[in-house]
Amino acid sequence: MFQGFSEKTGAFLWELAFHNERPWFLRHKQEFEDEVNAPFRALAADSFALFSAKYPDFEGRVHISRIYRDARRLFGRGPYKDHLWFSIKPAQVLHEGPDFWFLLEPAQVSFGMGFFMPSPAQMETFRRAVDANPARFRRLAAEVDRLGWHLDGEEYKRPKGSHDDPLIDAWYNRRWLGVEKRFDLGGDAFTAALPGILCDAWSELMEMHRFLMEVYLACPGEREK
Repeated sequence: MFQGFSEKTGAFLWELAFHNERPWFLRHKQEFEDEVNAPFRALAADSFALFSAKYPDFEGRVHISRIYRDARRLFGRGPYKDHLWFSIKPAQVLHEGPDFWFLLEPAQVSFGMGFFMPSPAQMETFRRAVDANPARFRRLAAEVDRLGWHLDGEEYKRPKGSHDDPLIDAWYNRRWLGVEKRFDLGGDAFTAALPGILCDAWSELMEMHRFLMEVYLACPGEREK
């Protein structure tokens, strides 16, 4: 059961960022297990349990990142990450698709929902869905904005079109979509309340997530690969 992170959690990740080498990590591996990995996995399990209980019709799975970098993709970096993340993904999503996520970094935590690495065809399907009912999408986007979520995602250099509505167009002209909130590592993150906070936060995004899942299921995308 998640009881909260601590100052030692962030301190370890900071130290790892500056001593990103196997000998140092092995000397401090038990500290990693106790102060980072164990509470992180407990947070993922408790958050997923709460979310599944709140949405019993949501069939999904939780995926937890590993601290080890892929040895094929080090590109001059150390063998370890200085952050951890987990995602909650619908069972219908095979690889990449709309999901909820949480990220732990040395000085902050962030969480949100996104449609990462979509194919061009999937983003075209998204734009067609917006075009078909802009009023519906505007209502969803306005609610996300009202609740203080930050919109993220690389924008196209050449816009794909315009609805003459800044709120809609901010979503419309991106290569991928995500919304997030960020906070310093501390406060509620040091308490057992964090799983409930995450569940409530993701619930604010559930209607937008359902819209993006309609897009995902309407477009073959990755399922044809």
